Amino acid sequence: MTPLVYVIQKHAATRLHYDFRLEQGGVLLSWAVPKGPSRDPSVKRLAVQVDDHALEHATFEGSSRKGRGVIVWDSGTWTPNDASPEDAYRRGRLTFRIDGKRLKGTWHLMRLRMEGTTKKHWMLFKGADDEARRGDSIVDDELTSVISGRTLEEITG
Repeated sequence: MTPLVYVIQKHAATRLHYDFRLEQGGVLLSWAVPKGPSRDPSVKRLAVQVDDHALEHATFEGSSRKGRGVIVWDSGTWTPNDASPEDAYRRGRLTFRIDGKRLKGTWHLMRLRMEGTTKKHWMLFKGADDEARRGDSIVDDELTSVISGRTLEEITG
């Protein structure tokens, strides 16, 4: 299977979060991950599905429409483990490999069933493989863009 675009954009919106994006069907499926990814397989991160984005958005850095900063925190490719990633996505259970500049290895996205909400809540977590790191704090350690080398503050400065 051909690798597809993967990107994480660090976004200083009303609340700081990381936009986790996977190319599928000609768009970027997108989830807002408030605490960012962790390479520790025991750490599960909430990922709230948001509107799909155009593929061109994968390299966007700068100020958003509301003047808040966006940097490309990680980018690379992803390869689905499932024969039909579209079916896996519909079922709410994606397993895939990431080959990014910062994140690598097996990852999982699993949809949660939550009563009384219209939001699509998922959990993002790292698979237990050679790329896993216990006690990981990569979002605290890596503050710059993988494209420009700038921080959010420097982008909006």
